[in-house]
Amino acid sequence: MDYKDEDSQEKTDELGLPETLDKKRRVLKFSILKWLVFLFFILYFVLSSYRVPLLIKLGEYLIVEHKAQKADLIVCLGGKGVENALAAIDAYKKGLAPYIFRAKEIKPDGLDYLKETVKSYPTNFDLFTLITRGFGIPEKVILSSEDRVGSTIGEARLVRKFMLDRGFKSVIVITSLTHSRRAWLTFKKVFKDYDINIISLPSHYQLFSPKDWWTKRKYAKELIIEYQKLIYYKLAYRI
Repeated sequence: MDYKDEDSQEKTDELGLPETLDKKRRVLKFSILKWLVFLFFILYFVLSSYRVPLLIKLGEYLIVEHKAQKADLIVCLGGKGVENALAAIDAYKKGLAPYIFRAKEIKPDGLDYLKETVKSYPTNFDLFTLITRGFGIPEKVILSSEDRVGSTIGEARLVRKFMLDRGFKSVIVITSLTHSRRAWLTFKKVFKDYDINIISLPSHYQLFSPKDWWTKRKYAKELIIEYQKLIYYKLAYRI
């Protein structure tokens, strides 16, 4: 008489899989879980032990500052109006360059309508010239263009056109500390086919410090946004 020996058959789980296979899968899952827990504790230990040095490095990386030297032109980038303007004025008064270039930003929506009523409403460029005039900088020193820009890459391209038209060979780029690496990389990219010396002299009127930026909400937010922009520029413009 033919019959099946139930005890000799391999037992199966609720999915119909052999129990030996199911056990192997559970062992594998447990092994992976152990490694994940182990890696989590290693990461936690590293971040706990080296948190402050890592945070300092994040702040330091954004800053590119060269030794001050003479150039044909000082470029004051937009953004941090007061901080950048003061640094540009200092550079001019030290005799580092005979001219200061400041681009005009793209007009905000509604500006023309606003000026119909508030005729003396100042733009960022107007505020810049007001500051330079207050420090006794001659009007002929301040240069600009009727072309308007709304980004760092736009400013760099406008400066390139301006310098090539005038035969300038060197430029001092003044911006905030946190913006200085992206600005320097952007200018290097835009001028890569030209023999132009680019000198980065960020403004120390900005009170950002790599040693404690994470303790101040303003600078923590600024650093995070700047890293986002830096990543975007690397992907979009290959800086």
